[in-house]
Amino acid sequence: MIPERVLVVGAGQMGAGIAQVVAASGRTVRLHDTFPGAVERGLATIERSLGKLHEKGGPDPAPVLARITPVDEITEAELMIEAVVEHAETKKALFRAADDALPVGAILASNTSSIPITELAAATSRPERVIGMHFFNPVPVLALVEVIRADQTSDETAEAIVALARELGKTPAEANDFPGFVSNRILMPFVNEAAYALMEGVAEAEAIDTVARLGFAHPMGPLALADLIGLDTCVAIMEVLHAGLGDPKYAPCPLLRRHVAAGRLGRKSGRGFYEYG
Repeated sequence: MIPERVLVVGAGQMGAGIAQVVAASGRTVRLHDTFPGAVERGLATIERSLGKLHEKGGPDPAPVLARITPVDEITEAELMIEAVVEHAETKKALFRAADDALPVGAILASNTSSIPITELAAATSRPERVIGMHFFNPVPVLALVEVIRADQTSDETAEAIVALARELGKTPAEANDFPGFVSNRILMPFVNEAAYALMEGVAEAEAIDTVARLGFAHPMGPLALADLIGLDTCVAIMEVLHAGLGDPKYAPCPLLRRHVAAGRLGRKSGRGFYEYG
């Protein structure tokens, strides 16, 4: 059965985008975040996004926004999609709380880009109903959803989430539960190597990104993409890859670590490999 009532936990860039596409599919959405003001900022982001899409012939924003309800707690839903900070213990605590609060038949999905789904499933009493549902930023624009099965995930759960992804207008790509799944197993070493090229003086940031854009036909270069993702998130994913695969080639570049230590996190902080007004 494809879920109709969805709880999105985390109202940041990814969570707001997920709430938007779920509501645009005609489903009811409850949006929850523990940080003060986060849900309000998320709703404002959704309204701006819908407005831009409407100018290009997209749906009327009002009915979509009307299907999104802010909530102060984890509340009844057929599906939870979490999009909180990329930190294993934080996600496990959330999954335990959702396991206690939501009906037995509810599916618990994670938007994690690297944390093992099997570990999240093991934190609950319903491991067969836990799955990875990894969207890509910006969620309303990019068509891919990576669907990751834990060792315990049932066929019924996987089929429901694949079907939901299609109803959201997305293309699901199924993957098994290995560190970084498919996307970040490939992408993050690319970003990391670009950071090494910059650190070692091979070329300036703009030249590195120009090579990727014009030579590889990528829509943006790896350093600009890292700024969009968040350099702190890139480091966190590389650390999961390094720990999970045990290969030193996955260790984060020292320049990435220095930027994060200095608060240069990318677009969200106004400065990363580039500066943003």
